[in-house]
Amino acid sequence: MTNQEKIWQVVHSIPAGNVLSYGQVAAMAGLPGYSRYVGYVLKHLPHGSKLPWYRVVNSQGKLSFPRDSVQYQTQKSRLEAEGIVFVNGRLSLKKFGWVQGQA
Repeated sequence: MTNQEKIWQVVHSIPAGNVLSYGQVAAMAGLPGYSRYVGYVLKHLPHGSKLPWYRVVNSQGKLSFPRDSVQYQTQKSRLEAEGIVFVNGRLSLKKFGWVQGQA
């Protein structure tokens, strides 16, 4: 399995209503320290991919896209549709962060 496939597998396993940080995805994929690579892989997903890329956020619980971008609005609305609440542009990783083994 390639490193890219390992990342896809971790992102695919994040349940609805939960998020992981780029660093957490990297660690769970066996690639600690490769959070930027996770971002690169997600940025280059095949067109029409069903992978829930929007469930990956930065380590501060913020979205990495510029606030006025279409991507930011898309990611935020998809997360809100799953019950994730934003306060001042940030979500609570403590409340919405996924712990493997929990659903």
